[in-house]
Amino acid sequence: MSTATTLTGVCPECETDLTVPPVTLGETLSCPECILTLRVEAVEDGRLTLEMVEVQLRDWGQ
Repeated sequence: MSTATTLTGVCPECETDLTVPPVTLGETLSCPECILTLRVEAVEDGRLTLEMVEVQLRDWGQ
């Protein structure tokens, strides 16, 4: 993993450029533009590989 102070990546949905503090594999974050939840799949040379995560909403029976 990189020791950079910030990491960069691109949202796979809206293609927004993201700059984030150091994160670890499997960590999730939200795209500030499209609000999708993204999971860190890889970190290489300061670049993130991000995958969209499907969020299951709770059914409260209403």
